[in-house]
Amino acid sequence: MSMAPTKSLPIDQFLTALAAKQPTPGGGAAAAISAAVGAAAASMAAAYTTRKRDVESGAAAKAAELIKSLDVTPLLVAADEDAEAYAALQRTWKDPSMLPEEKKAIETRALAIPTNLVESCHASIVKIRDFLPHCNPNIQSDAKVGLHQLAGAARAAYQTVLVNSPSDEEKARLTKLLNEIRDMEDDILN
Repeated sequence: MSMAPTKSLPIDQFLTALAAKQPTPGGGAAAAISAAVGAAAASMAAAYTTRKRDVESGAAAKAAELIKSLDVTPLLVAADEDAEAYAALQRTWKDPSMLPEEKKAIETRALAIPTNLVESCHASIVKIRDFLPHCNPNIQSDAKVGLHQLAGAARAAYQTVLVNSPSDEEKARLTKLLNEIRDMEDDILN
Protein backbone atom coordinates (compact mmCIF):
# COMPACT_ATOMS: atom_id res chain seq x y z
CA MET A 1 0.00 0.00 0.00
CA SER A 2 1.47 3.32 -1.06
CA MET A 3 0.75 6.07 1.41
CA ALA A 4 0.90 9.81 1.21
CA PRO A 5 3.64 11.38 3.33
CA THR A 6 2.87 10.88 7.00
CA LYS A 7 2.75 14.61 7.71
CA SER A 8 -0.17 15.01 5.30
CA LEU A 9 -2.24 12.05 6.53
CA PRO A 10 -5.19 12.46 8.84
CA ILE A 11 -4.53 10.63 12.10
CA ASP A 12 -7.23 8.05 11.46
CA GLN A 13 -5.71 7.13 8.09
CA PHE A 14 -2.26 6.70 9.60
CA LEU A 15 -3.65 4.54 12.41
CA THR A 16 -5.61 2.41 9.95
CA ALA A 17 -2.46 1.87 7.90
CA LEU A 18 -0.45 1.10 11.04
CA ALA A 19 -3.01 -1.48 12.19
CA ALA A 20 -3.18 -3.21 8.80
CA LYS A 21 -1.42 -6.47 7.96
CA GLN A 22 1.31 -4.84 5.91
CA PRO A 23 4.98 -4.19 6.57
CA THR A 24 4.82 -0.41 6.72
CA PRO A 25 4.12 1.78 8.49
CA GLY A 26 5.39 -0.21 11.43
CA GLY A 27 6.96 0.23 14.83
CA GLY A 28 9.56 2.73 13.68
CA ALA A 29 6.91 5.01 12.22
CA ALA A 30 4.80 4.60 15.36
CA ALA A 31 7.78 5.66 17.47
CA ALA A 32 8.42 8.72 15.28
CA ILE A 33 4.78 9.81 15.39
CA SER A 34 4.74 9.32 19.15
CA ALA A 35 7.80 11.55 19.41
CA ALA A 36 6.08 14.20 17.29
CA VAL A 37 3.05 14.12 19.59
CA GLY A 38 5.34 14.56 22.61
CA ALA A 39 7.19 17.44 21.02
CA ALA A 40 3.90 19.12 20.12
CA ALA A 41 2.52 18.77 23.66
CA ALA A 42 5.64 20.32 25.18
CA SER A 43 5.62 23.08 22.57
CA MET A 44 2.04 23.91 23.48
CA ALA A 45 3.02 24.24 27.15
CA ALA A 46 5.85 26.55 26.12
CA ALA A 47 3.46 28.60 23.98
CA TYR A 48 1.40 29.26 27.11
CA THR A 49 4.49 30.54 28.90
CA THR A 50 4.25 33.96 27.29
CA ARG A 51 2.38 35.99 29.90
CA LYS A 52 3.66 39.42 30.90
CA ARG A 53 5.35 37.95 33.99
CA ASP A 54 6.97 35.29 31.77
CA VAL A 55 8.39 37.98 29.53
CA GLU A 56 9.68 39.92 32.54
CA SER A 57 11.25 36.85 34.18
CA GLY A 58 12.89 35.58 31.01
CA ALA A 59 10.69 32.47 30.95
CA ALA A 60 9.09 33.55 27.66
CA ALA A 61 12.51 33.62 25.99
CA LYS A 62 13.21 30.10 27.31
CA ALA A 63 9.79 29.04 26.00
CA ALA A 64 10.60 30.44 22.57
CA GLU A 65 13.90 28.53 22.55
CA LEU A 66 12.11 25.31 23.46
CA ILE A 67 9.46 25.78 20.78
CA LYS A 68 12.15 26.38 18.17
CA SER A 69 14.01 23.22 19.21
CA LEU A 70 10.94 20.96 19.18
CA ASP A 71 10.21 21.00 15.45
CA VAL A 72 7.88 18.09 14.67
CA THR A 73 8.62 18.07 10.93
CA PRO A 74 11.83 15.99 11.17
CA LEU A 75 9.98 13.50 13.35
CA LEU A 76 7.21 13.13 10.78
CA VAL A 77 9.82 12.76 8.06
CA ALA A 78 11.50 10.03 10.15
CA ALA A 79 8.25 8.05 10.04
CA ASP A 80 8.40 8.02 6.25
CA GLU A 81 12.14 7.39 6.20
CA ASP A 82 11.66 4.36 8.43
CA ALA A 83 9.11 2.90 6.02
CA GLU A 84 11.43 3.54 3.07
CA ALA A 85 14.38 1.98 4.89
CA TYR A 86 12.37 -1.10 5.75
CA ALA A 87 11.24 -1.54 2.14
CA ALA A 88 14.88 -1.32 1.07
CA LEU A 89 15.87 -3.78 3.78
CA GLN A 90 13.29 -6.24 2.49
CA ARG A 91 14.99 -6.04 -0.92
CA THR A 92 18.26 -7.18 0.67
CA TRP A 93 16.55 -10.40 1.74
CA LYS A 94 15.13 -11.12 -1.71
CA ASP A 95 17.75 -9.92 -4.18
CA PRO A 96 20.64 -12.36 -4.39
CA SER A 97 22.39 -10.19 -6.99
CA MET A 98 22.68 -7.23 -4.60
CA LEU A 99 26.27 -6.17 -4.04
CA PRO A 100 27.55 -6.49 -0.46
CA GLU A 101 28.34 -2.76 -0.33
CA GLU A 102 24.78 -1.85 -1.29
CA LYS A 103 23.37 -4.29 1.26
CA LYS A 104 25.62 -2.84 3.98
CA ALA A 105 24.55 0.72 3.11
CA ILE A 106 20.88 -0.25 3.32
CA GLU A 107 21.39 -2.00 6.67
CA THR A 108 23.32 1.00 7.99
CA ARG A 109 20.49 3.37 7.03
CA ALA A 110 17.86 1.08 8.56
CA LEU A 111 19.79 1.18 11.85
CA ALA A 112 20.54 4.92 11.70
CA ILE A 113 16.93 6.07 11.52
CA PRO A 114 15.74 4.65 14.87
CA THR A 115 19.12 5.38 16.44
CA ASN A 116 18.75 9.04 15.49
CA LEU A 117 15.24 9.01 16.91
CA VAL A 118 16.45 7.73 20.29
CA GLU A 119 19.09 10.48 20.32
CA SER A 120 16.61 13.16 19.25
CA CYS A 121 14.11 12.14 21.92
CA HIS A 122 16.83 12.23 24.58
CA ALA A 123 17.94 15.72 23.51
CA SER A 124 14.35 17.00 23.50
CA ILE A 125 13.66 15.49 26.92
CA VAL A 126 16.70 17.25 28.37
CA LYS A 127 15.44 20.56 26.95
CA ILE A 128 11.94 20.02 28.34
CA ARG A 129 13.29 19.04 31.75
CA ASP A 130 15.42 22.19 31.81
CA PHE A 131 12.40 24.28 30.80
CA LEU A 132 10.02 22.88 33.43
CA PRO A 133 11.05 25.27 36.25
CA HIS A 134 10.22 28.20 33.92
CA CYS A 135 6.98 26.77 32.51
CA ASN A 136 3.64 28.38 33.27
CA PRO A 137 2.57 26.28 36.28
CA ASN A 138 -1.02 26.14 35.02
CA ILE A 139 0.08 24.05 32.03
CA GLN A 140 3.23 22.35 33.31
CA SER A 141 1.45 18.99 33.18
CA ASP A 142 1.33 19.25 29.38
CA ALA A 143 5.09 19.77 29.21
CA LYS A 144 5.44 16.65 31.36
CA VAL A 145 3.09 14.76 29.03
CA GLY A 146 5.42 15.75 26.20
CA LEU A 147 8.43 14.51 28.13
CA HIS A 148 6.75 11.17 28.90
CA GLN A 149 5.56 10.76 25.32
CA LEU A 150 9.08 11.36 24.03
CA ALA A 151 10.42 8.88 26.57
CA GLY A 152 8.04 6.23 25.30
CA ALA A 153 9.01 7.06 21.74
CA ALA A 154 12.69 6.64 22.60
CA ARG A 155 12.05 3.22 24.13
CA ALA A 156 9.94 2.23 21.11
CA ALA A 157 12.64 3.41 18.70
CA TYR A 158 15.19 1.38 20.63
CA GLN A 159 13.16 -1.76 19.91
CA THR A 160 13.51 -0.95 16.21
CA VAL A 161 17.24 -0.43 16.75
CA LEU A 162 17.50 -3.92 18.23
CA VAL A 163 15.96 -5.66 15.22
CA ASN A 164 18.61 -3.97 13.06
CA SER A 165 21.53 -5.74 14.80
CA PRO A 166 23.49 -2.89 16.39
CA SER A 167 26.93 -3.51 17.85
CA ASP A 168 27.25 -4.20 21.55
CA GLU A 169 28.88 -0.79 21.96
CA GLU A 170 25.94 0.92 20.26
CA LYS A 171 23.46 -0.97 22.42
CA ALA A 172 25.36 0.10 25.53
CA ARG A 173 25.47 3.74 24.40
CA LEU A 174 21.76 3.85 23.64
CA THR A 175 20.88 1.99 26.84
CA LYS A 176 22.76 4.70 28.73
CA LEU A 177 20.59 7.34 27.04
CA LEU A 178 17.45 5.36 27.91
CA ASN A 179 18.55 5.10 31.53
CA GLU A 180 19.08 8.86 31.63
CA ILE A 181 15.60 9.32 30.16
CA ARG A 182 14.13 7.03 32.82
CA ASP A 183 15.89 9.05 35.54
CA MET A 184 14.46 12.30 34.15
CA GLU A 185 10.99 10.76 34.08
CA ASP A 186 11.39 9.55 37.65
CA ASP A 187 12.44 13.04 38.75
CA ILE A 188 9.27 14.66 37.45
CA LEU A 189 7.06 11.93 38.89
CA ASN A 190 8.23 12.67 42.43
